[in-house]
Amino acid sequence: MSVEPVTTKDYEAQMCSPELQLTKTEIEEISEMLLYEELSRARIRDLEEGVRAQRARGSARAVRRWTRVARWANRRVERHQDQS
Repeated sequence: MSVEPVTTKDYEAQMCSPELQLTKTEIEEISEMLLYEELSRARIRDLEEGVRAQRARGSARAVRRWTRVARWANRRVERHQDQS
């Protein structure tokens, strides 16, 4: 029984399928697809930033509104306490 040393290169050559040979047209199609994918990701990021900004403005608006309501309620309580 003899054992032959197997290198990584030999093992990969035996186990892996041969590399695909892409044509120029296929490479261009893949490049275009990746470009569109990156564009769509950029659009999604822009939309998410817009939504975050809109929510932040909405939160600030709600804070101002509740501050006004709290001020109104405080004045009303003071007015009623003075009358009692």
